[in-house]
Amino acid sequence: MATYERRTTVRAPLESVWNFHSTVAGLEALTPDWLGLRVAAVIGPDGERRGDPQSVTLEAGTEISLSLQPFGHGPRQYWTSRIIERTRGGDIARFRDTMVNGPFEHWEHSHTFAGDDEQTTIIDRVDYRLPFGPLSTFATPFSVIGFEGMFRQRHRETRRILEAEQENETRGRTRV
Repeated sequence: MATYERRTTVRAPLESVWNFHSTVAGLEALTPDWLGLRVAAVIGPDGERRGDPQSVTLEAGTEISLSLQPFGHGPRQYWTSRIIERTRGGDIARFRDTMVNGPFEHWEHSHTFAGDDEQTTIIDRVDYRLPFGPLSTFATPFSVIGFEGMFRQRHRETRRILEAEQENETRGRTRV
């Protein structure tokens, strides 16, 4: 099984970073436009479809059905992810999702956040297996190219959005 990992530090409190990454709205904000993301449905842990997926907290048991069409070309790739773990304790927070249906033979994504009131380190780790059987061994090194572009942009956007939010909040406090 192959693994991809990327980490970055954001000048924003753990609580803000955790809350932002814990929603479908956060997922949509961080997914690069070139992936052509569409969220079709969000099913809560109780099995009920959520009417407003934007506000749903990604709790353990939540399923997200989405599709991607990289660069707007080719057929849409349909994907269903399930949140299989969500924990928070002290200065560490984490959730993991796994692909239930989709283009990979295996996909498990761990989102780990370690921080305090000043800054947070984000660690994205993906354990995956491509769907090409024995040929996946040869194709795996090329998958890193796609992952690197996507996660680099996700981490850049996280910094841009949350650091700007933090700066605005700090500026607001100093005016009072």
